[in-house]
Amino acid sequence: MNILYEDEEIIVCHKPTGFATQTRNVGEKDMISELKNHISGEENKDIYIGLVHRLDQGVEGILVFAKTPFAAAALSQQIVEHRMKKYYYAIVSTKPNAEEAIWVDYLLKDGRSNTSKVVSKDMVGAKRAELKYKSVKSMTNLIEIELITGRHHQIRVQMAYHGLPLVNDYKYGYKKDLNVQNMFPEGEIALCAYKLEFIHPKTKKEHLFQIKPTSSIFKNMGLNI
Repeated sequence: MNILYEDEEIIVCHKPTGFATQTRNVGEKDMISELKNHISGEENKDIYIGLVHRLDQGVEGILVFAKTPFAAAALSQQIVEHRMKKYYYAIVSTKPNAEEAIWVDYLLKDGRSNTSKVVSKDMVGAKRAELKYKSVKSMTNLIEIELITGRHHQIRVQMAYHGLPLVNDYKYGYKKDLNVQNMFPEGEIALCAYKLEFIHPKTKKEHLFQIKPTSSIFKNMGLNI
């Protein structure tokens, strides 16, 4: 875990692949517990870590957490109002037909299987999901995604539904080439939340954080981002 920024209200970090944002599994590391350990090493007091948004366990990237209830409410409101900007790099299994697009679909979550799927907008429980993407390199399958809404597994579901499953995302349609040895760790997905923009809940200053992907998928694909 790499701390990118910290003050009395917020903490911003780079979540590696393999870490859950939050888990109920006893003995399993997650970002909430790791941040509490990080803070408890500095001060001996009751620790509050507010969960603002999530990344799937197999996805790396930038997350902001709140250190006070005030900051948690303010950052959550920015998400509701689409003022927090979240950008991702993704490697899709086939080259997109269009260089860029805006997709609006409706997703329904199945809690029993921990999956989501695209459904009719009229279906009970369906939630609107919107994202924008554009190709980053014309000769590769690398795209940049701006996530407008934050639904369960949204990028993974929408990409697969539109014929562009993410590399190594077997849960949502990626097919392994049986003639090629799989070079990627199981559970690691070709998705990185590489840029995050938001307004500081207390100072009201604009903050922008950006990282380069470090997971083995991006390294093994030889992409110079």
